[in-house]
Amino acid sequence: MSATVSFEVTSAHGPQTVTLSYARVGRGEPLLLLHGIGHHRQAWDPVVDILAAEREVIAVDLPGFGASPALPGGLTHGLPTMNAALAALCEKLGLDRPHVAGNSLGGLLALELGRQKRVRSVTALSPAGFWTRAERRYAFGVLIGMRRIAERMPLPLVERLARSAAGRAALTSTIYARPGRRSPEAVVAETRALAGATGFTETLRAGTAVRFSDDVPGIPVTIAWGARDRLLIPRQGVRAQRTIPGARLIRLPGCGHVPMNDDPALVARVLLDGSR
Repeated sequence: MSATVSFEVTSAHGPQTVTLSYARVGRGEPLLLLHGIGHHRQAWDPVVDILAAEREVIAVDLPGFGASPALPGGLTHGLPTMNAALAALCEKLGLDRPHVAGNSLGGLLALELGRQKRVRSVTALSPAGFWTRAERRYAFGVLIGMRRIAERMPLPLVERLARSAAGRAALTSTIYARPGRRSPEAVVAETRALAGATGFTETLRAGTAVRFSDDVPGIPVTIAWGARDRLLIPRQGVRAQRTIPGARLIRLPGCGHVPMNDDPALVARVLLDGSR
């Protein structure tokens, strides 16, 4: 079931109202799912039904992405505000220290929530923030290029390309290792989500100064990296484990930057194991 919820987050200008869209399904211990920059909560659709058999799954559209509006004036899209908004969301929904899993930007946010002891466990899939300066510039350049293409491409052309495996590869092979497995409808929806992401520019700008350099003590952490990740290259996973020595590092064979669609069964197993 999809819904929206509004709550207040304090800024230098006083309390600001934040609205987030989310979907909630399943039963069991709560598991919060956070997508990457330019994406939307439907990135998790390939694994949600598997997870929902054992977890109460809450998939969130981050501020300025999917169906969630951008943060109001006075609030930046940096880590402190984004995580304050997620903590307020959990409180509003009655989620007492949920498990959290995130991909890319969502993985970085999940690790920060873990560092602040706001969650029970963290599973991060190709999390941002473990890059060198050159790797960050490369990733941001690719993301900006994808965004510009999505903004300029007419919807009828996107729909026509999405009908064939070759067209889906042209649209999404940067983030999927097996783009032909993504449904035409999903490819059209995520291309439109990227083009219409009102928080894209501000979130990317905030990320230029981000590098995750702290341990996450006392919280079970799993870091998983697609072996065919073309956006955040897999050697960043080794740096992540050095930064968080207690983390379990898992290789995802045959998976790209957004691995949930490349191998749903494997990713669901990693998420369930990480939240046990």
